[in-house]
Amino acid sequence: MGCKIVATMRWSIPILALLAVSLSGCGSSGSAEPKDTGASPAVGSAKAPTGKIEVQSFKGGYGIDFFQTAAKEYAEKHPGTEVKVDGNPRVWEQLKPRFVSGKVPDLTFPGWGMDHWGLAEEEQLMALEDVLKTPAADGKTPWGETFDPALLKLGQLDGKQWTLPYYVIMYGWWYDPELFKENGWTVPKTFNELLAVSEKIKAKGMAPITFQGQYPFYMLCMMMLPWVVSEGGQPALTACQNLEPGAWKSPSMLKAAQMIAQLRDKGFFESGAVGMSHTQSQAGFLNRKAAFVPCGTWIHPEMKDSWPKDRKIAFMLPPTVDGGKGDPTAIQVAIEPWMVPTKAANPELAIDFFKYMTSPAKAKQFVEEKGTLMAIKGAADGAKLPEYVVEPARIYGESKDIWSVQFRSWYPAMFKELENATTALVSGKATPEEFCERAEKAAQATRDDESITKHKL
Repeated sequence: MGCKIVATMRWSIPILALLAVSLSGCGSSGSAEPKDTGASPAVGSAKAPTGKIEVQSFKGGYGIDFFQTAAKEYAEKHPGTEVKVDGNPRVWEQLKPRFVSGKVPDLTFPGWGMDHWGLAEEEQLMALEDVLKTPAADGKTPWGETFDPALLKLGQLDGKQWTLPYYVIMYGWWYDPELFKENGWTVPKTFNELLAVSEKIKAKGMAPITFQGQYPFYMLCMMMLPWVVSEGGQPALTACQNLEPGAWKSPSMLKAAQMIAQLRDKGFFESGAVGMSHTQSQAGFLNRKAAFVPCGTWIHPEMKDSWPKDRKIAFMLPPTVDGGKGDPTAIQVAIEPWMVPTKAANPELAIDFFKYMTSPAKAKQFVEEKGTLMAIKGAADGAKLPEYVVEPARIYGESKDIWSVQFRSWYPAMFKELENATTALVSGKATPEEFCERAEKAAQATRDDESITKHKL
């Protein structure tokens, strides 16, 4: 779960042409620069790589079962190979000391808790641009040409390709359309409409909104920051990410914090949500204890084991700020990066396995089984989309403005402080003004720390 893409565009593509997106990558500034760690492995040759590899993966909403099955398939198709895939929801905690010791896996998707740009700057990741010129799984097409080029750029820094994308996720809110139909409620498109329908929901004895209080990322990235973009447009958030002085206490940021406080003071948040895990709050939402929940498009696979029979939910964008400058179709999208450590024991086999994972057939299978978008060209062509992906796909296709938050991976300590400030705000322990002051202080501390490499959009 991460926020990494920033771009603006108009769409003129069919809804199911999910991967024909035109996003822009990110640049960077600062004194420290990643260095090329040597020639990339010679893959794509007539002689296929053999041996064993270890793959460590973040185990989030989509699990790791797909990767494990792909590993077995690959080994069966390639005699003399063995691929072991393992992982857990906090795999980065096990990986960090391994990167320090040099005993790293051959291929990894370390999840949102790993600072992969820091790894690149420390020369701990393999540069992959030469590998992308070698044949893909079909043995003919240059591998790099099988990815959406703009999404591929998100793994680049200073002209080098350090990470590779796989699936694409969308951030927004979810609601129960049958519940709304039963009660005659209108799905809100603006914040004022949200306030109006929340009064009706609360009058029915239901919490209008629940949230994943143990993980303030959800409220910060799927409520507050969307409202910053809605109020002030992308420039308001870009200034924050670029650490421009005063950006974190701008009128747009203050407005977003005031909106959170207004919902809090009106009693529109579920009682006790501050202490809930992501699965607890989402389970409560699915059992109609709350009418809205912020979450990414991973909610279905993540909650499949506790899904109420016949329950259907629908995706929506966060209600926009009335009179805001931002595009009302703006949507937040993110990727999760895969990478090959410099000290991988068998990088050739690791890369060949990931080529298999990113083949059109496997990418299409991931779309159908996991219900998400992919960074691989043609992955949705002819795919049978799960019902719950149809609406996100429509919104995705009609959006004129795509954005994301990259500072989460750039400045993890700062992001953690902003999460803490968000918890204080929603708990009533801080005013909107105090939230902004605390956020600006965190930004200034990051800006003034010469040991932190700075990045700009």
